Amino acid sequence: MRTEVQSRFSVMRKLALGFAGCTLVAGCQSVGQNPAAALDPDNTSYKRMVTQGIARTIVADLYRCPVKVGNHRVSAVGQITATDGTVITVPAETAAQKGLGPKSVDLYNECKQLTPQKSADVSTASAPVIEVDPDGELVTGFIVADNYYEMWVNGKLVSVDNTPYTPFNSAIVKFKAKRPYTIAFLLVDWEEHLGVGQELFPLGPKGNPWYPGDGGLIARFSDGTVTDSSWKAQAFYIAPLNDPKEVVEMGNVHDTTPLGRVHPVAKKPDCREKCYAVHYPIPANWQSPRFNDTNWPRAYEYTDTDIGVTNLPAYTRYPELFDGARWIWSLNLVFDNAVIARKTVR
Repeated sequence: MRTEVQSRFSVMRKLALGFAGCTLVAGCQSVGQNPAAALDPDNTSYKRMVTQGIARTIVADLYRCPVKVGNHRVSAVGQITATDGTVITVPAETAAQKGLGPKSVDLYNECKQLTPQKSADVSTASAPVIEVDPDGELVTGFIVADNYYEMWVNGKLVSVDNTPYTPFNSAIVKFKAKRPYTIAFLLVDWEEHLGVGQELFPLGPKGNPWYPGDGGLIARFSDGTVTDSSWKAQAFYIAPLNDPKEVVEMGNVHDTTPLGRVHPVAKKPDCREKCYAVHYPIPANWQSPRFNDTNWPRAYEYTDTDIGVTNLPAYTRYPELFDGARWIWSLNLVFDNAVIARKTVR
């Protein structure tokens, strides 16, 4: 899996360099100088913004688990000002923060004390049908995101993760849509040190309090759509960094490969509260089927071991429900914290 992924990145790197018409020596990492941007007016991911240090908390916690569980983390939200004066919400500006819905229907959720033992025990009856097209095909989906997701179909919000951070949950969604339709996910690897992409791991007094976490999405839908490398995935918040130069733009690829892409090989920066982050503005119409993601990188596939979910009951109890789907994320599972993934289903 890793060899295949790395090979695909090597090809994509060459294509990106050729498309941009420049080389690293010539300064491809200078955002304002990238001629590829002029070819893609919808795409604002060429403008980098740099922050350093801990963000100011603006929301203490988006979700409070009503029962005591072993792995509950606070889903706080912060704001930080970039060097160009832009005020950025971290880890991301989300539908959950804005109170938008509909909230996700639980497949598995310890906080709701809904924990079916096997796939045969799962019922989708309580999931409402969200109508994108009233005369469209009825599609049922199963979703696990590390940590947060919101899902849009043809620009309509159909599901917002009801547990932004942990405990890890899984969800059911139903919608009606006519092909072709576009699925767009905003995905967030939440953080405990707002603005620097770090958390406590593992839990407990002996854990590393400045650990760069990792993300992941897996989803399977009844019409045969699954998450895999045919999706597009772009990163918009990259941290923790000892130096913002560790992110190199090559065409529309935000390259951090030298840092290591998965645990345990990924570097663990020692900058702590002084770490940098590189951000890119999220396009206003990223949910739309008309948004131009042609030049976005393809999603990368990851294994259960890469994601760290080999013992995650919200996922592992239901192999039949996720059969054929792959865990996906952007290029870097560890350092990319806010990601948009898109797929047009034909």
